[in-house]
Amino acid sequence: MHMITLLKSGQLKDLEGRNKSLLRLVELSVTLNSTLDLDELLQRITATATELLECEAASILLYDEHNPRLYFAASTGSDPAQLAEIPVPIDSSLAGTIFRTSQPIILNNAEQDPRHYSQVSEHIKFKIKSLLGVPMPIKDRTMGVLEAVNKREGEFDGGDVAILSVIAAHAAIAINNARLLRATQQALEKVKVTNQIKSNFLSLASHELRTPLSVIMGYASFLQDGASDETTDHVNHVMGAAAQMRSILDQMNNLTLLQADEMEMRQTKVPIQSVLNYALDEIKYAAARRDMRLVLDYQDEPIYVNVDPEKTALAFVNLLNNAIRFSAAETEITVGAARQEKQVLVWVQDHGIGIPTDKLQKVFEEFYQIEPPHTRHYGGLGIGLTIAKGLIESQGGRIWAESAGEGKGSTFSVTLRTV
Repeated sequence: MHMITLLKSGQLKDLEGRNKSLLRLVELSVTLNSTLDLDELLQRITATATELLECEAASILLYDEHNPRLYFAASTGSDPAQLAEIPVPIDSSLAGTIFRTSQPIILNNAEQDPRHYSQVSEHIKFKIKSLLGVPMPIKDRTMGVLEAVNKREGEFDGGDVAILSVIAAHAAIAINNARLLRATQQALEKVKVTNQIKSNFLSLASHELRTPLSVIMGYASFLQDGASDETTDHVNHVMGAAAQMRSILDQMNNLTLLQADEMEMRQTKVPIQSVLNYALDEIKYAAARRDMRLVLDYQDEPIYVNVDPEKTALAFVNLLNNAIRFSAAETEITVGAARQEKQVLVWVQDHGIGIPTDKLQKVFEEFYQIEPPHTRHYGGLGIGLTIAKGLIESQGGRIWAESAGEGKGSTFSVTLRTV
């Protein structure tokens, strides 16, 4: 009877130990899935492994893809920087064997085993008596090795292998996710820096070029007043080119203001027809030079919107200039507007080169050109549509492009709330 009681007591104690281990593994899983800081993850993994296996220390060795070897990423009770100085060879170390074979290894008498890499012990002044190592699998590869060192009581056994393998599997996923996040953050930071450099250049260029351009236009205007018949055409060409340059600088400045969220909007109640008529006046000479016909498809009955008239007209000027640039001479461009419940739909339709289906969103990206840069026929910086999109969306509107494909024309549509 006494023996049965002892057996039951031992079984109960073993069951309680297993439940405790399972609970800690669940807690570790939750923690790892909610933590994306790599350094914090490494410390939590080694601390939990040390606790559950009742050993003196645990270490994580990760594979260095750029310099094929293993290195210590973390270890309980040791300086990470000091450990990182120790290169662990893949072909002549215990961790390397585990990494290569993807199989766990138990050494309960590590000092006598030739596979034990003694340089680690010597470097950190830590005597390794027993060791358990398991691979850290991620998808179809092994990313590193998780080791537990110096069992406090007894020896490492199969139960310890099972527990450490579960920890290693969870750890591999968490570390991989943290690495992906860190790589993404670094990439975003590089993009942010690049975008800032680009914005600074646009702002500086648009500012610095205005002074010499003003001088050119001033002298050209002076020459225009007293020009003879022979020089009038030359002066007009200079003035036309200067005006085109000023338009480009204005576009660059507008893009810079939109990117910095510094575009000032003075919204007022205005008929959308008035905005469109203003935009059409701005581009009618460009259309006339190419014998293009402007077709108006909207009624005189006012459809009121609450927008900045000047900035909204600029958005439509950019859409119209885009239609003129990418359409053949002697074709027509349709500008329409219609009320749709609590909003107005405005569209600019051309019969030009069209847009491939997979490029309908990309045409709004800054500096994007459908044409290859070295074989361009249509000109432009590729920011007009970007500016139009920014001006419309900053006022609560929406803009999108539609096209049946290359050579089949395009339609740019805008919706704005009515008042």
